[in-house]
Amino acid sequence: MMSKTVFRKSLTRRATLGLAVAASLCAALPLSAQAKGLKVEKDELKLGFIKLTDMAPLAIAKEKGFFEDEGLYVTLEPQANWKVLLDRVISGELDGAHMLAGQPLGATIGYGTKAHVVTAFSMDLNGNGITVSNDVWEAMKPHLPKDKDGKIVHPIKADALKKVIDQYKAAGKPFNMGMVFPVSTHNYELRYWLAAGGVNPGFYSADNITGQIGADALLSVTPPPQMPATMEAGTINGYCVGEPWNQAAVFKGIGVPVITDTEIWKNNPEKVFGVTKDWADKNPNTHLALVKALIRAGQWLDENNNANRAEAVKILAKPEYVGADAKVIANSMTGTFEYEKGDKRDVPDFNVFFRHYATYPFYSDAVWYLSQMRRWGQITEAKPDAWYADTAKSVYRPDIYLSAAKMLIDEGKAKQADFPFGTDGYRAPTSDFIDGVAYDGRKPNDYLKSLTIGLKGGQTVSGNKVVGN
Repeated sequence: MMSKTVFRKSLTRRATLGLAVAASLCAALPLSAQAKGLKVEKDELKLGFIKLTDMAPLAIAKEKGFFEDEGLYVTLEPQANWKVLLDRVISGELDGAHMLAGQPLGATIGYGTKAHVVTAFSMDLNGNGITVSNDVWEAMKPHLPKDKDGKIVHPIKADALKKVIDQYKAAGKPFNMGMVFPVSTHNYELRYWLAAGGVNPGFYSADNITGQIGADALLSVTPPPQMPATMEAGTINGYCVGEPWNQAAVFKGIGVPVITDTEIWKNNPEKVFGVTKDWADKNPNTHLALVKALIRAGQWLDENNNANRAEAVKILAKPEYVGADAKVIANSMTGTFEYEKGDKRDVPDFNVFFRHYATYPFYSDAVWYLSQMRRWGQITEAKPDAWYADTAKSVYRPDIYLSAAKMLIDEGKAKQADFPFGTDGYRAPTSDFIDGVAYDGRKPNDYLKSLTIGLKGGQTVSGNKVVGN
């Protein structure tokens, strides 16, 4: 039997050996953010997301160890819907989240839940589509132009859908469409596409937040994963949503995507990573570390001409992330998009995670969202151009983004040419929209005046009418 003295010596030897093994393991691990001089205030984080392919930067930052490289230990938690996600970020139950680009802006100006939310990272460009039911598609087809080979010409404009909506009206039937949230990109893209084709998608007012005042097509909220089933049940006739829920309709044989958002507004910003301003002020180094990890994830997703996308699809298909069939996710994530069954076309920029300065939070992107809130009455009264600029600057934080980028460049993990150093935060004016209307983020009121359908100048919505000049 071992004596107490021998037992103690054995324990001491084991402890010494254990410390030596621990030391060697630590030496083999990547340098932590603290070792690089960036001492994070909080190293254990819970981040929220919705089950969409554009949550990819979060999944990749976790799976590829980019969070851990920055000394962060992250739990990713799917949320039931966008409202729950936002509320949990505001309450502090989540440290931050994958958000609709309009959510930090809407919350900050007090549309819906009032809270100051900021973003220092744009998660992606593009990624959405508009899908209609099979019945609607068959009714649209006779009105669509075809090329010499008999293939339908893209992009498809809403003019063809207007004829179908007019038929519904004549029969006394409502035409219903789904979008994911009142301040979502999907709401504004769907409205933009409809209005460009002469369809009024309806207005909001201080007293009526349905968004259906004077509407030709009735838009309502449906959570993304429920879109296909809701359309199949006949509750809605079509919807605007992110992937994989447009391609899911094709695979199920229940509907046809008619247009992608890159055809509505080329290289439009889609999601952002949002935190409360209070959280950002209390955790500046943690925020920088998060942005660094997410930038690296965006780089990985786009590098070598999307060479990593097949691996990304397998990761996203896991039940803890998007949890959809890998074939459905791959249909758009690998640079193609299927419209009518069998009509698969190249859309190389359907999902963009880094190129085209995708991750930089441009003020002009924020101003566009604010202009659409004003256009449809969510912002009930006219605002001067300076208000749009000031609001954008209170929510979008390119200063934090560029600080994180500079750290990555100094560490040899990024190239200076990949970031818009020296920009004033505004993209160049563009007319890359489905209707060809030019947008300059420095002049939002002039932009609103140039749009045929929508509020402009001092107009407001009173009762069921647009009044004023």
